[in-house]
Parts: sequence; structure tokens; C-alpha cells
Amino acid sequence: MIVKKSKRVQHANAATCIAYEYGLGDKDIDVAYIKIDGRYPEKGRTLNRKSKEVIFVIDGKGIVEIDGNVFDMEEGDSILIQPNQKFFFDGKLKIVVCCNPAWDPKQYEFVD
Repeated sequence: MIVKKSKRVQHANAATCIAYEYGLGDKDIDVAYIKIDGRYPEKGRTLNRKSKEVIFVIDGKGIVEIDGNVFDMEEGDSILIQPNQKFFFDGKLKIVVCCNPAWDPKQYEFVD
């Protein structure tokens, strides 16, 4: 299946985070292109109750903090976030995120 750019769905998750969801029509996997400019979430952390999230940095630099561990990220880097790990991003990043199973707002929450 192909999802054209014109069919993606934009979500303004915060002033610092714009996501473009590419609905693949598959409950087991999905993909999003996300632009982060600053800290996301703006305070606290977030977690996904069900999905593994694979993050790939297309452009930019920043950090991701996962369960208290800080990782520098830049173009070409990738990181895996497991279900229930608390995290936040900070920096100017363009990333691709694949989730398995597919992302659903019901399984995503803000904490701290």
C-alpha cells in the first residue's frame, strides 16, 4: 500500500511538535513524519502503553530522555522506545516514527 503525501493527516501535538500521520490501514504498524522545534512534550514526559516506537532522525540535532537516560540524537541516528517507557524530546529535529502495533491516541498519555 502507498500513502501519498497529499493523504497524510496533520496533527498539531503542541506548539513544538507537528506530526504527519500516514495511515497505512494496518493495525500492526504505522508511520509518521514529525517536526520537533523545542521540548516535546512541553513539560513532563509521555509514554505509549502498547507500542514499540522506532525513531529515525532525518535532520537536526537534539536529545531524547528515556526513563532518566539522556541520549544525543542527530541526523542518521535511530532509537527504540519500548512500551511504558517515559520520554521527552528537546531540540530541532525532523524524525520518522514507526509504531508496532499501530499508534492510537488511546494508548498514549502524558505523565509527570
